[in-house]
Amino acid sequence: MIAWQVHRPGPVTGHPLRQVSMPVPEPGPGELLLRVRACAVCRTDLHLAEGDLPPIRPDVVPGHEVVGEVSELGEGVAGFETGERVGVAWLRHTDGTCRYCRRGAENLCPDSRYTGWHADGGYAEYCVAPADFVYRLPDRYDDVHVAPLLCAGIIGFRALRRADLPPGGRLGLYGFGASAHLAAQVAIAQGATVHVLTRSKAAQRLALDLGAASAGDAAAAPPEPLDAAILFAPVGDLAPVALKALDRGGTLAVAGIHLTDIPVLRYEDDLFYERTLRSVTANTREDGRDFLAVAQEHPLRVSATPYPLTRADQALADLAADRVNGAAVLVT
Repeated sequence: MIAWQVHRPGPVTGHPLRQVSMPVPEPGPGELLLRVRACAVCRTDLHLAEGDLPPIRPDVVPGHEVVGEVSELGEGVAGFETGERVGVAWLRHTDGTCRYCRRGAENLCPDSRYTGWHADGGYAEYCVAPADFVYRLPDRYDDVHVAPLLCAGIIGFRALRRADLPPGGRLGLYGFGASAHLAAQVAIAQGATVHVLTRSKAAQRLALDLGAASAGDAAAAPPEPLDAAILFAPVGDLAPVALKALDRGGTLAVAGIHLTDIPVLRYEDDLFYERTLRSVTANTREDGRDFLAVAQEHPLRVSATPYPLTRADQALADLAADRVNGAAVLVT
């Protein structure tokens, strides 16, 4: 099969991905073999390719927003049928026994493992995934438009929960890519007023088209104080900007797996009046199931640009250069 590997992590301009021919994997006990139909390109893939996210294993196949068709069931798997369309996301293993798993916080499991980082992912024609971590997909979306829901959508949903947005509250979104444009729609559907702050003029136009109350530059102040904010852009310099924009008691959630250094914060200016700064670490399967149920009930406009699998390196380069409005999606 055709696949792409992170061969030599470094700047995307140096082509850290290489296309290879490799054997179709075989499913082990408890696993499914999937014929990949689509795989969205995530900024986490970019961090892995460029070395911001330390590689766990050499020549890993990235990709963790996988839409696939069940091709083969491994030993002991029940409840799935060949030909069924399913989804694979970032989280692929937890131990189920640690203190975090027992209290419903499996995203913090010290033994957690991830698709496209610990094990080969969806930048390929086939992949394997543990059946317990595979999702059933809302049927109202085609392959290209459901793929971004599997990370961009789920992580945005988790970030909304972490931001503690009150009912009818004012939400600021810093950065407006694949995840933010989905989180914005969920928040608006729940009655929030959304203000988008991003450097991209095209993203600003998309935000307004999706129902945002305002869209301005990332460094600008929103038109009103915010009850909550989510930092999607991996730019630590924006953390103090977003904190200053919060009203009393507001929360800033940082949604990315990688962030450049945050400048020194001034307690009186940035955190006083019970402002809160929070990180977002992966997601639980419950987050995934809850979000996909919301996506089935409330149709989301998914901005997606398809690329053939053979152009995965170009898709990643376009993402790095902010040339993708919404999500890039590889199609086999």
